[in-house]
Amino acid sequence: MVTGAVGRPIRMFLSAGQPSDYIGARPLVSSLTKVRHLLADRGYDADWLREALVDMGITRATRS
Repeated sequence: MVTGAVGRPIRMFLSAGQPSDYIGARPLVSSLTKVRHLLADRGYDADWLREALVDMGITRATRS
C-alpha cells in the first residue's frame, strides 16, 4: 500500500494466495513520483527492488 504523509491510502495492490509480498511492490514502486520514506519488512527483500529504490534516491535507514 502507498499512503500519503498522514497515512491515508493512495494506492493498494492486493495479491492472491501465497505469493511473496514484493510481487505487488513492482507496480506500486513504478507509479511513485516523490517518496520520502519507505516502510517494508524482509518480505520485500529483492535485488531489483533495492536497485529501484536507490535509483529513486531512497536509502536504507539505520537503527539507533
